[in-house]
Amino acid sequence: MQAYDRIKCTRRAGRATAADYIANIIHDFTELHGDRRFGDDPAVIGGVGFLSGIPVTVIGIEKGHALDERMRRNFGCVSPEGYRKALRLMHEAEKFGRPVICIVDTQGASCGKGAEERGEGQSIAENLYEMMTLKVPVVTLMVGEGSSGGALALAVADRIWMMENAYFTVVSPEACASILYKDSSRAPDAAESLKLDAENLIRLGIIERIIDEPADFNDPQATAFFFASLDNSLTYEIKGLLKIDTETLLAERYEKYRKIGRCATEGVPRPKVKSLFRRDKR
Repeated sequence: MQAYDRIKCTRRAGRATAADYIANIIHDFTELHGDRRFGDDPAVIGGVGFLSGIPVTVIGIEKGHALDERMRRNFGCVSPEGYRKALRLMHEAEKFGRPVICIVDTQGASCGKGAEERGEGQSIAENLYEMMTLKVPVVTLMVGEGSSGGALALAVADRIWMMENAYFTVVSPEACASILYKDSSRAPDAAESLKLDAENLIRLGIIERIIDEPADFNDPQATAFFFASLDNSLTYEIKGLLKIDTETLLAERYEKYRKIGRCATEGVPRPKVKSLFRRDKR
């Protein structure tokens, strides 16, 4: 399957959203609201519950299903208060020693005038900074779209798992095509160049696992098996992460992100670049 075909799969109606994942793998879930600064963002569902008896904090970006719900959720485009709510819940999880599970499905952060006025960029940057040193295990599930800083703000994690038809990238293919080719219709070409699908990302070491998903989320039997398998795998992974001491956990997380983008050209001399600030001797 081509990269852009997978992207179209993530946008297909009826696909499971964050709320469906929470309902099927998290027991006794209690949703918490508000960022304690401005308000609550319906695009982010956050709260506490149990994963096979393990108390966890869950934060999911929710798109909704029906049109009215999608509009209320801003189609999964998170505002600054949504990211601040997520960070508040992460700090609470750290205080009580609960692992954090993030569920990402967004085409990007909210780009409206109000979001910018309330500090969208700063709220994303704060999440990136704080998640890097969060002293509890963090697992992120990329379940659909994962575009731009809006997705990365919940993806600084010890483990990133992706559904086979999800994608994770710095910019949406349509935006990339508009910037590079001045033609949004070349989105399929941009998608191939971005290497945004799960197979490429696991090869590049950005994610740790690809999760097979049902061909149709409306198939009750296949969906039930999918969620049961995910529950077992996630429980096993989190139990393993809980056994790692905090210092090692943070060091491994730091190294995981430091190595992204490293060029595999050790031993190749770097080109000499004349400094713009060095005065030549006369």
